[in-house]
Amino acid sequence: MEFDEEMPLSDGVIAEYAGRLRALSEKEGLSPFDRGAFAAILEYGVRQAGRRNKVTARFVDIADLAREAHYAAAAAGESVVRAAHVRTALSSKMERHNLVETRIREMIEEGTLLVDLDGTRIGQVNGLSVLEIGGYSFGKPVRITATAALGKTGVINIERESNLSGRFHDKGVHIISGYLRSRFAQDKPLSLAASICFEQSYSGVDGDSASSTEVYALVSALAELPLRQDIAVTGSMNQQGDVQAIGGVNEKIEGFFGVCKIKGLSGTQGVMIPAANVEDLMLREDILEAVAAGKFHIWPVAKIEEGIEVLTGKSAGHRNGDGTFADGTVFAQVNERLSKMAHVMKEFE
Repeated sequence: MEFDEEMPLSDGVIAEYAGRLRALSEKEGLSPFDRGAFAAILEYGVRQAGRRNKVTARFVDIADLAREAHYAAAAAGESVVRAAHVRTALSSKMERHNLVETRIREMIEEGTLLVDLDGTRIGQVNGLSVLEIGGYSFGKPVRITATAALGKTGVINIERESNLSGRFHDKGVHIISGYLRSRFAQDKPLSLAASICFEQSYSGVDGDSASSTEVYALVSALAELPLRQDIAVTGSMNQQGDVQAIGGVNEKIEGFFGVCKIKGLSGTQGVMIPAANVEDLMLREDILEAVAAGKFHIWPVAKIEEGIEVLTGKSAGHRNGDGTFADGTVFAQVNERLSKMAHVMKEFE
């Protein structure tokens, strides 16, 4: 028999949460929780579920947080648990588990792990991964690069060639190949040898949540157009170029924000996420404040073309009635490069 770990967020479920919290307080002699503290605990439950319209059914985790918030209030000499005490408890919990995250941030700050947070580069974009250690999840920026040259091998997944790629990541790379064929190989063969790589990644890659990020790097390499490095990207894609929802969106945004904060917020930095993930956003207060102040940005995108325009500042381009792309667009540059490759390959053979 299976038990769902999530429940729909409704008035009845909120009342049940309040009842359980009151019962826990009475049973274990915890201090009473005010409305702010209860709201903060409920917010934690929603965040654990991963969607704004759901809440976790794992009340054992909620009870642990409530107990720690009670101790935080007692340590502050207060007889009522408030939202600030819940936040203190969450911070303490994070500090007990975030050693690896702290080390990664230090390596980025020192320049050991290479992540650019300003300027532009051709064939390079910041991706976002999620690591989970001891039940604690956090986001880690990762540099994704692509190169393109004349050949017949198609898109090479360097992770797969190195036995570091899982099945779902392999599928994502095949989808990228399908997308390129549907967009640019209707009137010519793809005479392409391209490679995609997660730089400084040695523990394996799985999942297709970076497939949109990889296609941006590849399009940049083909069009020889630089991409913004102050933006990190997450999102899977299908062969039609739709950007699809991914997991861990809050952790990914918070991971990149943390790195930007260490290096210094420039006011232009931000994260590009699938539009379908907007309903999943449950971000920390400091990120909400930075977004409201215009110091950090979140761009929701639904199509690959939208993401290309954010990263390049140029129009992506749509196919005209005669099968060509409008002059000056990104896709026109990609199409022209691929046409030249096909022509050279034919002559070479």
